[in-house]
Amino acid sequence: MRILYHHRTASKDGQAVHIEEMVSAMRGLGHEVLIVAPEMGGAAGAQGRMGAHVSWVHRLKDLLPRALYELMELAYSLVAYRRLAAAVREFRPDVLYERYNLYLVTGTLIRRRFGIPVLLDVNSPLVYERSLHSGGLKLQRLARWAEGYAWRGADRVLPVTGVLARHVREYGVPEERIVVIQNGINEAHFADAPGVESAKAKLGLAGRLVLGFTGFVRDWHGVDRVIRWLATADAPANAHLLIVGDGPARGDLEALARRLDVAERVRFTGVLDRGEVPRHAAAFDVALQPAVTPYASPLKLMEYLVLGKAIVAPRAPNLLEVLADGDNAMLFDDRVDGDFEAALTRLCADEGLRMALARGARSTIGRLQLTWQANAQRVVAMAAALGPGRSPSQENTGARS
Repeated sequence: MRILYHHRTASKDGQAVHIEEMVSAMRGLGHEVLIVAPEMGGAAGAQGRMGAHVSWVHRLKDLLPRALYELMELAYSLVAYRRLAAAVREFRPDVLYERYNLYLVTGTLIRRRFGIPVLLDVNSPLVYERSLHSGGLKLQRLARWAEGYAWRGADRVLPVTGVLARHVREYGVPEERIVVIQNGINEAHFADAPGVESAKAKLGLAGRLVLGFTGFVRDWHGVDRVIRWLATADAPANAHLLIVGDGPARGDLEALARRLDVAERVRFTGVLDRGEVPRHAAAFDVALQPAVTPYASPLKLMEYLVLGKAIVAPRAPNLLEVLADGDNAMLFDDRVDGDFEAALTRLCADEGLRMALARGARSTIGRLQLTWQANAQRVVAMAAALGPGRSPSQENTGARS
């Protein structure tokens, strides 16, 4: 097939990983993929060091009045439309695969103009998310209209969890047009990861019980709870926290570790090349997911699973789509004070339990087909089944508030 892939992603984070891996998987299946994206971001931008952002975009966002910035986001759809329309005429794609972003309504416009099936990849409900964070939304009604217009205008909407699918339904998208596709993992990327003891030795952590976290750590991730637990009598004396990544919470977490006199037992690797992550995360005895966005499909969770790690995670509905308590993870109730710490204490004290959970974790990838290749196969099969010219009904693509 000829697949036109459109996105507006500029940052080198989990979004970029998703883009790079999906494009690579589609091409690996023998399909031709043309990417249309801003020059500041693209598939190539996903390679190399994670956690970087396009600085001038953030400076512009900080300088402009919020309402004006949001209008510029919507106006970008017209710029993207011209580029996509030219690509459609030249490339003659069988399907448009678009990664959803707020105020990006280009896919629906292209669908209406050219009759090309549109698959819309949705990783978060951005009206809801940005209303809570990033300074809030000034043009709430316009934002809700744009989100609904994009979601109802796609032939298939692909949320990453069933929880997120409920947000999609609230906009009136018919059930038959919603297909949940969890984030995945590239197993080949982790195939050469060293064994636990070898990885520990290479990192100078031999003899330690390593608790690990991967990714861009923020305050809400709850890593401070791990550091506080390390300072209690419940934590084994050889327990060590390894954070594979960086993030805005690093300074506060390091200061907390110093105050509690456990600084020697906490290590940040800093921002790493993606290729370095497997050999660091391989050292984990316990993999940490202390908190989770309620509608997300965490990429770090897929890394923990493919490496066969004993996982500690909250008993959240979106995680329950993948995890089962006592099978591939130890789950805790984040509404119960001390339940997370009790789970850590139990898991650190029971090597047999860690090994059992690790085996269950590794088998989860194959059992649930949580790979980028499997995701690409599902996407291509959907596109082929739709065929050309099968558009949503006009009443489902109309504007709603």
